[in-house]
Amino acid sequence: MLEKVGDTIKVAFFDRDGTIIKDYPDHDWSEVDQPEFIEGAFDTLKEVQARGYAIIIVTNQYLINEGFISFERYQSLSDQMLKRLAENGIEVKDIFYCPHRRDEGCRCMKPNLGMIEQAIEKYPDIDLNRSFMVGDSACDMELAERTGMAGYWITEEHTCKFNNVKTVKSIIEITDIVKGEFVWRKS
Repeated sequence: MLEKVGDTIKVAFFDRDGTIIKDYPDHDWSEVDQPEFIEGAFDTLKEVQARGYAIIIVTNQYLINEGFISFERYQSLSDQMLKRLAENGIEVKDIFYCPHRRDEGCRCMKPNLGMIEQAIEKYPDIDLNRSFMVGDSACDMELAERTGMAGYWITEEHTCKFNNVKTVKSIIEITDIVKGEFVWRKS
C-alpha cells in the first residue's frame, strides 16, 4: 500500500541498467535476450514497496537511437523485467525512458529533468521531498541533486561530490535504509 500524506505519495525512482538488471557494454546489448537481475534487487524492491514507496524506473536508453538495439528489443527486455518483478510481488508504477542519442540535446536524458517532469505530469501527487533516487552512475545522482531528492549511488567509490547523496556498495543496502524508515539527507 502506498503511503500518502495528504494528497501526495512518496516514490523510489530507480535506474534500470546496472541498478535493477545487469548492464553491458553498449555493443553487447544487441545479444541480450532476457534481463539478468542484480543480486538483491527483488528483496530490495519488495521492501521499498512494503514501506509505502511507489516504484518508478527512469532509464537512459540512448542505445535505441544510437542503433545498438531496436525499440522492440528494449520493449521486450522491459516487458520481461516487469513480468519477473510482478511474479515476485513487485509492482512498478511506471517506466520512463529516454531513447535519444547522447548528442541529441534532449530534455529527458538524465541528468536532465525531463523524465522526472513527465512522472510528475502523469502523477501530480508525487512528493519529491519524500522521494529518493537509486542508481549506479553520476548522472543518476546529478538528477537527484537537481530535484532535491535524496540519492543513493551504487558505487565502490568512497567520496561523493553531490549534495543529498550517500554512496552504497549494492542495492541490498537500500533495504536496510528503508527498513529503518530513514531516507538520508546531507546537512
